Amino acid sequence: MAGGLGAGLGCLASRIPPDRPADGEEILRMIFLGLVIALAAVVVGTAVVLDDTGEAQLTLFGDGVPGVTEQWHVFMAGAVVAIVFVAGAGVAALGYKRAIGMRRELRDLRDEHEQSLQTLEMERRKLQQALAQARREMDEAPVPAQRVAPS
Repeated sequence: MAGGLGAGLGCLASRIPPDRPADGEEILRMIFLGLVIALAAVVVGTAVVLDDTGEAQLTLFGDGVPGVTEQWHVFMAGAVVAIVFVAGAGVAALGYKRAIGMRRELRDLRDEHEQSLQTLEMERRKLQQALAQARREMDEAPVPAQRVAPS
């Protein structure tokens, strides 16, 4: 069941181009879908907690966990572990997204810097050619004779 849902969400995500910003209606649909899924999880979790009233024991690294004596305690411990896992995966995904964004920004800045350097180099060459041309013209121009003032 989870594989089918994951495949469906992957298919949905592949239809939306990453460079196109989502419009308000799509965002509202995603919020609504997230709330429906969260509500379904709460309903299923409540049903499991209310239905499982038998005795149970939870062991961790070979030792019994104190305070866990019923099946719903085990379920709640699993729910807490799942929440912590999802939070950790979310933080890792956000960090990965941020790293990708920073890499993209650095690449863009590097390209912009390279383009700026090329523009400056072309400008320098043009100025050197203009200076050389001006010096040639000055060398080729006849030097006017200096007048000597009568004394």
